[in-house]
Amino acid sequence: MVEDEAELAVAIAARLRSDGHEVQVSGDGPGAVGLVASWRPDAVVLDVMLPGFDGLEVCRRIQRDRPVPVIMLTARGSETDRVVGLEVGADDYLCKPFSMRELAARVRALLRRSERLAGQPERVLRAGGVAVDVPRRRAWVDGRLVALTATEFDLLAFLLADPGVVRTRGELLAEVWGYRDGSGPRTVDSHVRAVRRKVGAEVIRTVHGIGYAGADGSEG
Repeated sequence: MVEDEAELAVAIAARLRSDGHEVQVSGDGPGAVGLVASWRPDAVVLDVMLPGFDGLEVCRRIQRDRPVPVIMLTARGSETDRVVGLEVGADDYLCKPFSMRELAARVRALLRRSERLAGQPERVLRAGGVAVDVPRRRAWVDGRLVALTATEFDLLAFLLADPGVVRTRGELLAEVWGYRDGSGPRTVDSHVRAVRRKVGAEVIRTVHGIGYAGADGSEG
């Protein structure tokens, strides 16, 4: 939990601990990067406005080492600010003020998804020059290892698991993010753009008015 407002940090940490999670708290950018490196958490709740350097820079730095699910907290209301957060490696965002119940639900959804994917059998998905090793959570383009965030990897793997099958944004939110309330379609679009930049635009096909489909490939 990275939050410089001490009262809010205490409240969030208390709520997450009441759900059975272990929680460590940092109040600034440099401390957050060091804490993530040493503690290696399963998820990070990260405020945007921090002393030292901001949450966007924290997110960039912690994703370089090992992809970790990140929920960003922001007081900024513009769509551009939210999209920037998603494109630097955040998996989700909540705008302040938010309900503790919703934050706790989103943390649980991220952790459930990570646990489900970690238990998958040996499986390598392929599409053109892209190879995705599902259990080891690695992706390559023409033999070159590509750094994907946790959600970018999950989105790519889900679409390539059933090549050619068209998935609506609602389906993707439910299966990749674990949300079933139909909210947040722009979150899907932002992550698709990020994946395309990293592995190639042809790997994910847009079906206008419906959603997205993975390119035809093979499984090894």
